[in-house]
Amino acid sequence: MNRPPALITRYRHLLPVTDATPVISLGEGGTPLISLGRLGERYGVRLFAKFEGMNPTGSFKDRGMTLAVSKAVERGAQAVICASTGNTSASAAAYAARAGMRAAVVIPDGKIASGKLAQALAHGARVIAIDGNFDQALTVVRELAESSDIELVNSVNPFRIAGQMTGAFEVCDALGAAPDALCIPVGNAGNITAYWAGFRAYKAAGTVAGVPRMMGFQAAGAAPLVLGHPVAHPETVATAIRIGNPASGPQALAAIAESDGSIAAVTDAQILDAYHLVSRTEGVFCEPASAASLAGFVMRAEAGEFTPGQTVVCVLTGHGLKDPDTAVADVPAIVRIPATTSAIERAVFDG
Repeated sequence: MNRPPALITRYRHLLPVTDATPVISLGEGGTPLISLGRLGERYGVRLFAKFEGMNPTGSFKDRGMTLAVSKAVERGAQAVICASTGNTSASAAAYAARAGMRAAVVIPDGKIASGKLAQALAHGARVIAIDGNFDQALTVVRELAESSDIELVNSVNPFRIAGQMTGAFEVCDALGAAPDALCIPVGNAGNITAYWAGFRAYKAAGTVAGVPRMMGFQAAGAAPLVLGHPVAHPETVATAIRIGNPASGPQALAAIAESDGSIAAVTDAQILDAYHLVSRTEGVFCEPASAASLAGFVMRAEAGEFTPGQTVVCVLTGHGLKDPDTAVADVPAIVRIPATTSAIERAVFDG
């Protein structure tokens, strides 16, 4: 498949790079903006999914990681490190391998989807599991990065946020304008911060005339921004957003306020309903955390939040194969029948 040029190359004029910045790329970006026509018709809007699962390691993290690792190489760092619930670890490991660097990832023991853990291990990262949650892991790696020549590549790294702005650029490029609303999952809150920065940058450059309302959605069991205080023991089926104290929380709340947007919580049941809905209705297979954006859209649409004909984009942050255990946990049973034409025909139409 022919992909557009590397993100750093495509959007160099809007990114913090110089001629001295190497381009460490795996062909990230250029992900499809998929029309969700059947669901949009149901709710009376033009509905789209920005499917970030089509990035090289299967999540939106690659957008920021290409820039963070490129800048790490530029400054001469010898290794990268991150705390992760999964997607960051997979992306950091892949881009470090691409750059010929060491990578270490610190994860909450037993709290990472198997598909993501497999990726980090396959790319040669040193995976360190701690007896604690993501927030504790992030505290530890931040302290380590401050006292050593290791580049921290979590979203507290400003180059991660800068790279992730390109998602907003691509949405506007595909639509020819900014959408009326952007629905996005919120975990550590870097992505909603980055998208808002991207929309503002495109408006400032005169590329688009307006900006969307930023509508963030957290899992009900891990909703510190909704509750107004950290959650000591976050729990949700959406492991990628199982974060109780978002590092970019203040920036996310500012984005919501400045855009006249909103932050809300969706339950695990709503997330899984949306996860199955988009897969079975539109053929798009995302991981559960991604479906928080669609779950939030459905909740808001049913409450009459959107004007008929508005353009709404849901960011689906990762591919469904990231979490194979959830994918097979709640699906119809495999039908076992004799190897005859009549039996197969009955199974097709009677099921």
